[in-house]
Amino acid sequence: MLQLHEQRCLHHTLREAVARCPSCAQHFCRECVTEHDGALLCAGCLRKLTTAVEERKRRWAGASRAVAACAGVLLAWMCFYVAGQWLVSMPSEFHEGTLWKRDLLSK
Repeated sequence: MLQLHEQRCLHHTLREAVARCPSCAQHFCRECVTEHDGALLCAGCLRKLTTAVEERKRRWAGASRAVAACAGVLLAWMCFYVAGQWLVSMPSEFHEGTLWKRDLLSK
């Protein structure tokens, strides 16, 4: 087996390899690898890794939107319910519109 300094990049045969991808075990030059979570990965392995994460996120995206929408509707309903209960509990003279005509200083 050749030493690392004797290896050549898989994609650029004129360039010396500087890293070996831990996933596919191929040698690459500095231009062909990217650091991800402390390891140098080739573009193909990095694409596979990030695609799996994106698919997991997409699977729950619809469910999380539905839950958020239901929570928003429930919160709005609760706010209107509390406001309605507060209005019903007020004295009837408040609803007649005569409360502002009372002389509050005479009492």
